[in-house]
Amino acid sequence: MKLKRKLEILVVDDNPADIRLTQEVFRDLQGSVHLHVAHDGENALEFLHRKHPFEQVPRPDLILLDLNMPRKDGREVLMDIKKDSDLRSIPVVVLTTSGAEKDVTESYGLHANCYITKPMNLPQFIKVVESIQNFWLNTAVLPRVALEG
Repeated sequence: MKLKRKLEILVVDDNPADIRLTQEVFRDLQGSVHLHVAHDGENALEFLHRKHPFEQVPRPDLILLDLNMPRKDGREVLMDIKKDSDLRSIPVVVLTTSGAEKDVTESYGLHANCYITKPMNLPQFIKVVESIQNFWLNTAVLPRVALEG
């Protein structure tokens, strides 16, 4: 399927190194993907609800969400997204360092679309982000893309 516009991806993570690596992996898709970054849960919700200074931002097609962040954690963000009729259809990939069964179960209970534990080494982290990119951008059909395609 040929895309008519860039895919909008919101990365919600407080770790600058993980954000930078994610941006590097997606850099090859610069013509077809636009990454937005929120550094904590409150910033993410301001972006998603288009509060100042985000009044003109596009709606994300996919959200990559860390769980453990300051101010508002990923669970609260996920709960807010999935309760909101305008946002709930956006796929949310939980991408976090926690592999705790409680976090996995709770995330799926809050309707996460996928749960991935971040690897601790660089080559594996790059492979994980590449697999997210491959599945969500090349295999899965995203809601907004389906409507426009």
